[in-house]
Amino acid sequence: MEGDASDTTGLGMERKSFHSGQARWAVSGFFFLNGFLFASWVSRIPLIQDNLHLSHGTLGLGLLAGAGGAVVTMPIAGLLISRVGSENLLKWLLVPYCVALPMLAVAPNFWALVVGLFFFGATHGGLDVAMNAQAVAVAERCRKPVMASFHAMFSIGGLAGAAMGALLAWGKIAPITHFVAMGMAMGLVGWWAGRRLLQGVDRVKSVASAEGRTFRLPPKSLIPLGIVAVIVLMGEGAMADWTGVYLHKILGSSEAIAAAGYAAFSISMAVGRLLGDRLSETFSDEGMVRASGWIAAAGLALALVSVSPWLSVLGFMMVGAGYSTVVPLVFGAAGRTPGVKTGVALASVTTMGYFGFLIGPPVIGFAAELMGLRGALALLIVTSLWVTWLAPTLNRPRV
Repeated sequence: MEGDASDTTGLGMERKSFHSGQARWAVSGFFFLNGFLFASWVSRIPLIQDNLHLSHGTLGLGLLAGAGGAVVTMPIAGLLISRVGSENLLKWLLVPYCVALPMLAVAPNFWALVVGLFFFGATHGGLDVAMNAQAVAVAERCRKPVMASFHAMFSIGGLAGAAMGALLAWGKIAPITHFVAMGMAMGLVGWWAGRRLLQGVDRVKSVASAEGRTFRLPPKSLIPLGIVAVIVLMGEGAMADWTGVYLHKILGSSEAIAAAGYAAFSISMAVGRLLGDRLSETFSDEGMVRASGWIAAAGLALALVSVSPWLSVLGFMMVGAGYSTVVPLVFGAAGRTPGVKTGVALASVTTMGYFGFLIGPPVIGFAAELMGLRGALALLIVTSLWVTWLAPTLNRPRV
C-alpha cells in the first residue's frame, strides 16, 4: 500500500505533528474563501450584464473564458502539487484570486471582461485542485468521513457571498466597491488558513510512490467518476450564473431577489453537505447519487414551471439539496484511487468536473439564444436524470 510505504520516507513523522482540528479548519477556510469570492461575482452578474449591454448569448461567450482559464490551470496545478506541495500552491494562488475579482467590476467592455474572466477562472481552478488535495490528505488522517463537510464550507461561503451580494445590491453599492472589500477580507482569511495547512504531504507521497518521478496518464477507471462530476458540476455552474438572470429577466424580480436564488441554492447545498458525511455512513454511494439526481430534476421542474419568483427560489433550493453530496463522494473516491498520485487523480477528475462547472453557463447562454432561457435550463432536468442512471459507477472497483 502506498500509505505504508510513505511511513518509511517521513510520513510517520508528519503524522505525529498533524493537528487534526487545526488542519481541518484551515482547509475549510480555503473552501469557504473559494465559495465566497465566486458567489460575490455571481451575485452581481445581472447588473454587470446590464451595464455592458450583453445578450444572453454574449454573456455566455464571456463566461466561456472563465472555463478556458480553469481548464488550462487545473492539469498544471495537479503536476505542481507533487513538486511544490498543495499548501504552497494555495498560498501562491491566494493573492491573484483575490485580485481577479475586482478586475471583473472595472471591465469597460466585453473583451476586457473576457480577459478578467479568464484570469478569474484560472486562479479559481488552480485553487480548487490544491484545496481538494489538502482535503484528501486531511480526510485520510481522520477516523470518520469528512470530505462532504469541506465541500459544505464551499457552499456556506457561496451562501455568505450571495447574501452579501444581495444586501449590497439592495443598498445600490457599486460592484467595484463590493469586490475590492471582499477580496481584501478573504485575503486575510486565506493568510490565516495558509499558515495551518498540512506541510509536505504531497511531496512525501510523490517520493514514496514508484511513479512519483514519471508522468503517466491517469487510469481509465477515473473516467466514470469524471463523467458524473461533469454532469453535476455543469448543473452547479448553471445554477450559479443563471439563477439570478432567470429570476431577474424572465420572472421580473428585483436584483436583490434574483441574488436570493443562488443564496437559497447555496443554503441547501451547505445543509446537504453538512449531513452528507453522516448519510454516507448509512447509505451506499450509489443510493445517495441516485436520490440526488431525482431531487435535482424535481427541483428544476418546479423552478421552471412556476410563475412566482419565490416558488422558483424553492425549486433552486431543491436542486442544491440534490447536487450537494455528489461531488464530495466523487472527489473522495478519486483521491483514494490506487496506483495514482492524489494530486494527479484529483486534477484529472476536477479538470473534467469543473470543465462542466465552467462550461455549463456558456452552454446555457448559447442554448437560451435558440430556445429561451427557460428552455435552456430545462436541459438540466435531462442531465440530472442521467445522474441517476450513472449512479452505479461509484460502486465499481477502481484499480
